[in-house]
Amino acid sequence: MTSYSITVEAPADELYTLVADPHRHHEFHGSQTVQARARGPRELTNGARFSVHMRKYGLPYRLPLRVTQARRPTSATPGIVEWRQPTGHRWSWEFEPLDAASTRVTESYDATSQWRVIRATLRLAQVPRVNAESIQRSLRHMAKICRPPGH
Repeated sequence: MTSYSITVEAPADELYTLVADPHRHHEFHGSQTVQARARGPRELTNGARFSVHMRKYGLPYRLPLRVTQARRPTSATPGIVEWRQPTGHRWSWEFEPLDAASTRVTESYDATSQWRVIRATLRLAQVPRVNAESIQRSLRHMAKICRPPGH
């Protein structure tokens, strides 16, 4: 599993709302593969299906996804949005409120349940390293777009 965290100066519920809307993923995603078109609900819930339009190496494709966890953060409980890709790996975002105005955000890529052949192929293509870099960029993008005015 690859996981990185950052503290963002924004309420946990605001950040959760951003990530739980697949139509906004292109605004913060660090891989530059997620396009501005998505299909599905405006707020992801447990079991929901959605898809995002992607472009990699100049080739467009649509990626169907299924939500495995979606829980809004509360003052006592971190929030989470997690989805599963068709080959079995999962992406998750966790939102831990630190106080009313800041949140510890963690993005994770978990390939442990991915099909073994796919996982080995992607490892040879250095996809885990690329994903780690993308996660770090996504977190920085999120912190930048959610920065309070004047900061």
